[in-house]
Amino acid sequence: MNVSASTLSLTVADVDASRDFFRTHLGYEVAMADEGFVSLTRADAAVDIVLLRKGTEVLPAEQRDREATGLILAFTVTGLDAEEARLRAAGAPITMPLREEPWGERLFQLTDPNGVVVQLVEWAVSDPGTVVTVSPNATMTGLAAPSGGPSA
Repeated sequence: MNVSASTLSLTVADVDASRDFFRTHLGYEVAMADEGFVSLTRADAAVDIVLLRKGTEVLPAEQRDREATGLILAFTVTGLDAEEARLRAAGAPITMPLREEPWGERLFQLTDPNGVVVQLVEWAVSDPGTVVTVSPNATMTGLAAPSGGPSA
């Protein structure tokens, strides 16, 4: 199997409100749209997002009335401080302020009008000489973590 793209499908009460949120605050563009449906994309490696209106008949009957809840859509980004400042200045609904976890994860959250939680994450590098692993899809740098022991 070769995965050529990734898409997250979310069922929401107000497709237009979520569409506007993702376009305004997170740089998504509309790829396709119809009544009760929108497909969003970005030019970078971010996951595509499909928004479906709750109750739509294209969904199986047992899924029609479910909404996206208990889900955190997380994006690993660079320039987290600048992004948080930009979103705050734009009036984005930041629902968890910027913080740093002991294991090196820096993050904050914002929530769209339908309750979809979006988390932006940046990882603290433990040391400039850290091992870097490169794969066809990503460059990974060793992170600060309790399991890594004290830095030199």
